[in-house]
Amino acid sequence: MSQSQVLKVLEIMASSPKSWEDATNVAVSAASKTVKEIRSVYVKDMSAVVKNNKVTEYRVNLKITFEVIA
Repeated sequence: MSQSQVLKVLEIMASSPKSWEDATNVAVSAASKTVKEIRSVYVKDMSAVVKNNKVTEYRVNLKITFEVIA
C-alpha cells in the first residue's frame, strides 16, 4: 500500500540586523511556533536596508514547506 504526504507552502518575510542567514532563522523560528513538521526552506528574495552607507537590516522573503498531518 502506498503512502502519500500532503505538503503546504507558507510564504514569510523576516528581517535581522545580523545577516540573511539570521533572518532565515528568525522566519523558521517564528513559523515553528504555529506550524509543525517543517520540511524545507526556499529563500526567494534577499534585500537589505542601507543607512549612512552601512547595511542596517537584512531581509528575506522565503517559502517554508511543511507536512499537513491528517
